[in-house]
Amino acid sequence: LERGAEETGAVNAVTGMILDYRAFDTFGESAVLFAAAASTILLLNRPDRRARTFRGPDQLTNLLGRSLLPVILLFGVYVILNGHLSPGGGFSGGAVLGGGLILASLVLGEERMERLLPGRRTTFLTAVCLLAYAVMKGYSFFTGGNHVGPDVPKGNPGDLFSGGLILPLNICVGIIVACTMYTFYTLFLEGEEE
Repeated sequence: LERGAEETGAVNAVTGMILDYRAFDTFGESAVLFAAAASTILLLNRPDRRARTFRGPDQLTNLLGRSLLPVILLFGVYVILNGHLSPGGGFSGGAVLGGGLILASLVLGEERMERLLPGRRTTFLTAVCLLAYAVMKGYSFFTGGNHVGPDVPKGNPGDLFSGGLILPLNICVGIIVACTMYTFYTLFLEGEEE
C-alpha cells in the first residue's frame, strides 16, 4: 500500500492490486466469464428454439428508458475509464454497461439491438478483449520479471493516462463483462418451440 501508486501508477490501490499485482487472477475471472457465455451459447443456441415475442414497454417505461439510457451508458464508460483513479473499474463499469445494453434492448426493441449488437459480435468482442488482456499482461510480467525490454510507462499518478496498462486492461474487462451480461440476457429471452 505504501508504494502502490509508485509501482502501479494507479491512485486507486484496489485497482492497482487487481490489475497489476493480481492481474492473472483477474484474467482467470474474465476467462471464466467468457467460458460461461460460450457454454451457454452452445447449450441454448439450438435450431429448434425460436425467439419469444415481446410487445415492448409501455409509453412511460419507454420514455424513462430512453431518457436514462444515455446517462447509464456514459456512467458505465466513466466508471471503466476512471477505475485507476477512483472506485470502479472494468468489472463494475462493465456491469453498468451490461445493464445499459439490457435496457436498450427493452426500450429500443430486441430486433434493433440484434442488428446493432448481434451475438457473433459480442462473442468476437469478448474473445478479442480476452486475448488483448493476455498479451498485455503477458508482456508486462515477462519483461518485468526478467528485467528485459522497456517498461510500460506509468505516467503521473492521478492523471487519466496513468497506471501503465491498467486503463486498457480496465477497458478490456469492462467490455468482457458487458458483453457477457448482454449475451446471457439475449440467450435466456428465447423460448422453446411448442
